[in-house]
Amino acid sequence: MAEAKAPNQRGGHAEEVSAEALAEIGLRFEVDGEIATITLDRPDKRNAQTFATWSALARIGDNLPERVRIVVVKGEGPSFSAGIDLRMFTPEGVPGQGSFGSAARLDGPAFEERLRQAQSGFLWLRRPEIVSIAAVQGHAIGAGFQLALACDLRIVADDVKFCMKEPALGLVPDLTGTKPLVELVGQARAIDICLTARIVEAQEALSIGLAERVVPGDELAKAVQDKTAQLLTTNRDAAAATKRLLQGAAGRTLEEQCAAEGAEQAQRLRALFGGAS
Repeated sequence: MAEAKAPNQRGGHAEEVSAEALAEIGLRFEVDGEIATITLDRPDKRNAQTFATWSALARIGDNLPERVRIVVVKGEGPSFSAGIDLRMFTPEGVPGQGSFGSAARLDGPAFEERLRQAQSGFLWLRRPEIVSIAAVQGHAIGAGFQLALACDLRIVADDVKFCMKEPALGLVPDLTGTKPLVELVGQARAIDICLTARIVEAQEALSIGLAERVVPGDELAKAVQDKTAQLLTTNRDAAAATKRLLQGAAGRTLEEQCAAEGAEQAQRLRALFGGAS
């Protein structure tokens, strides 16, 4: 099992994350060549997440080895993640981490910093230089749903149950999930999914664009392995440049996108064949 080292050439400056520290939080992080795997590893709690989970995810992202091209996020046991650890709703909270009540008492800047730190554990999964894949089985509720949405691709088992539970709890989804949800399914469907807090099962997820592929649960690992192998056949720099183009497309006019394509292509041609720098 690998450790996340600090700093690296991707700009990370967070402290080293040891395998032992991750295990205490309920995470595993492994690197095998160009593939990194993050496993939510609290199966007895259906991989419920805490402040420490989000902080550790952020540190993994800050210290991701330069060679990694694919990041797989998965959950141990029958569920991907059932969302937020319910202890965070109690006055006592999670030992050493506090609760939502203690977070609510923070002043504005302190609260914003706490939230920014949590969100950073999700944001890095969208970097152009990597492709992130969520391997999702069973429950993906609330924070679990948003972690799956933070990934570029979602390959799901046929027992998957997506649910945006936060509005039913008096909260809003704030772990970067609302934008990709709208981009994937459209505003009307996103409103329906969030404001009813209903379950979205596998076939609906596939039909509305939440999932790229649905497979039987015992074939999930193989399906992710196959997709990873396909992705690794593409030129690394071309893949990163293309992902940048695709990520920026929605915010550009056609003319602006054409210009962006030209700029990226000029860089690729110079890298491949030489020319002006």
